[in-house]
Amino acid sequence: MAGADCIDVAADPAVIAAAQAGLKVAKTLATDAQKRGFGYKGNSPFLMVSLNDGEDPHFRKAEFNPTECPTDCPRPCERICPAQAIVFNNVKENFSGVISEKCYGCGRCIPVCPYGIIDTASYMSTPEAIAPLVISTGIDAVEIHTKVGRLTEFEQLWQAISPWADQLKLLAISCPDGEGMIDYLKAVYDLIAPLKSALIWQTDGRPMSGDIGDGTTIASVKLGQKVLAAKLPGYVQLAGGTNSYTVAKLKAMGLLKEAREQGEGSKGENFSPLPPAPCPSASIAGVAYGSYARVLLSPILEQLENKEVNNTNVQANLHLEENDVLLWQAVKLAHSLVSQIKSQQER
Repeated sequence: MAGADCIDVAADPAVIAAAQAGLKVAKTLATDAQKRGFGYKGNSPFLMVSLNDGEDPHFRKAEFNPTECPTDCPRPCERICPAQAIVFNNVKENFSGVISEKCYGCGRCIPVCPYGIIDTASYMSTPEAIAPLVISTGIDAVEIHTKVGRLTEFEQLWQAISPWADQLKLLAISCPDGEGMIDYLKAVYDLIAPLKSALIWQTDGRPMSGDIGDGTTIASVKLGQKVLAAKLPGYVQLAGGTNSYTVAKLKAMGLLKEAREQGEGSKGENFSPLPPAPCPSASIAGVAYGSYARVLLSPILEQLENKEVNNTNVQANLHLEENDVLLWQAVKLAHSLVSQIKSQQER
């Protein structure tokens, strides 16, 4: 309802189903959103699933045994966790440790642990498991996280997906910087071409750091410039370090496409926000928000989780749309990010 073009979720059937349910609910709230000035007309964003071809910070979770924590530990891990995923003696859940459902693998807890007992557990979907997931769940887009030097692994993953690639509306390749990155991306393109869908090169400038400070966006912008200079077919989208400062930085540098030039369907048209680009783009075509958006919205989600039913201590399984006040606070916050890149179009 805030105007996002694409919702990116984990390649997990339960997560995908939850996102699809949320998109359906959003359609029923279109009229209310318009009355509140958000410009949403019920046109759904693409639903994207993220896949990885190897070890990746986006596909891991922290873990530790809380019984090994000394009682006098100041617990810096609990304070530094941006997702409030680390708890000790949680009264409601009678639990200590990492809440797996909240942890998104940023890794900030690891170096601050005075006793070095925090580790991470990686999770990966096998190519054999991914293919039926793509074909059976009705998703619109796929994002593949890769790194320089993993061409063989990427090819194995792509071979599993490629029989169904024609049904996708969008393919995104997310890659952090590294020596030989441009040559690597060219090799990736040779593997996936030709494509019927739109193609995005997502520059992961400083993975999962957008909430640390304004300066993190500089790494994302610099990497975006590097990939733009390579003139690869497709679009370039920033990620990794993006925050509320990113769009202003892009505009100041003359690197941002106007929203109306991107073909975004905010007038109700149900078509791709990024049609296939046969010619390289000279500017940044989009911005992906991860860590910063999570931190921005987490206080509202925490309020929802802490709601009690009938003045008892029983935890409610509430949905955001069931709390009118929190719902529109959340949409307003999300809109504060999205509207920066689409303000010209909305006028």
